[in-house]
Amino acid sequence: MSDTPSLPATTRAWHLVAHPQGTPEPKDFELREIPLAGPAEGQIAVRNLHLSVDPYMRGRMTGKKTYVEPYALDRPMTGGAIGEVVASRAEGFAVGDHVLHDLGWREHAVLDAKYAVKAEAGDVPLSAYLGALGMPGMTAYAGLLEVASFKEGDAVFVSGAAGAVGSQVGQIARLKGASRVIGSAGSDEKVRRLVEEYGFDAAFNYKNGPVAEQLAEAAPDGIDVYFDNVGGDHLEAAIGALNLHGRATICGAIAQYNATEPQPGPRNLALLIAKRLRLQGMIVMDHDHLRQQFFEEVGGWIRSGALKRDETVVHGIENTADAFLGLLRGENTGKMIVTLAG
Repeated sequence: MSDTPSLPATTRAWHLVAHPQGTPEPKDFELREIPLAGPAEGQIAVRNLHLSVDPYMRGRMTGKKTYVEPYALDRPMTGGAIGEVVASRAEGFAVGDHVLHDLGWREHAVLDAKYAVKAEAGDVPLSAYLGALGMPGMTAYAGLLEVASFKEGDAVFVSGAAGAVGSQVGQIARLKGASRVIGSAGSDEKVRRLVEEYGFDAAFNYKNGPVAEQLAEAAPDGIDVYFDNVGGDHLEAAIGALNLHGRATICGAIAQYNATEPQPGPRNLALLIAKRLRLQGMIVMDHDHLRQQFFEEVGGWIRSGALKRDETVVHGIENTADAFLGLLRGENTGKMIVTLAG
């Protein structure tokens, strides 16, 4: 099978070569040639078309186990990818099928078919399965509707609101009948996009002044739900703004991912008692029971144009590490995608 013209004998894959100290640097990564054998019984070979880089990957670079295994040094890295089957020895998978899998950060992958999911794109771009119809979209959907127990009429605040998760949280809240949707982002252009294109009622640039003051101005009647992608001063401000029986989904803390020392927690945690607040962490894999509902509802919104999806696209396998570093710097609007197609 390895001599099949569509499946080369070698492929290129990114390796982590050093655990980053603080902010990751290009020298922590290396693109290497690796051998590529044909699929064994029950396996498929895939030519990757689009790769995902995501904030959670920073935690996998520490060498310490969290809720996922850390990246091993000098081994090919993994992550979400979608590609085309170029060889198959697995029932139910044919050459030409498009599949979603976790052997990203490389050009080609050979994997057990049980770890691949067919992507029937139809009128939805394949790359959407890494964003709005993929892990980020599912995170937004489950985190807002199940973890935060969103209900019609809630006022919702989203940090990191121009990212792949945050942009979808705000739109879902609006579509589900939120009384007010507020977002924070790191540039005036992103703030404009949140209001004019995503339908947020208000948004602010957290670099333009204290978050607590800007949030109080944007939400004079307080908030009922906070979706946290940032942590730090955003979480402290949200605790101050949450109304009685408010709920917060703690999804990410990108402001602290590159810290080399333990970061202080919010100084106003006593408000959790007085306001009877609920702060709950979430991992998307805990909510697989919502997947079919998510595909149907969010897929319908995308097809109708009710939910808008943005991608920041970087071209070429050789630029994958740069795309990830750019993600950590906030250079993306919507989902950061590395495309190998074309």
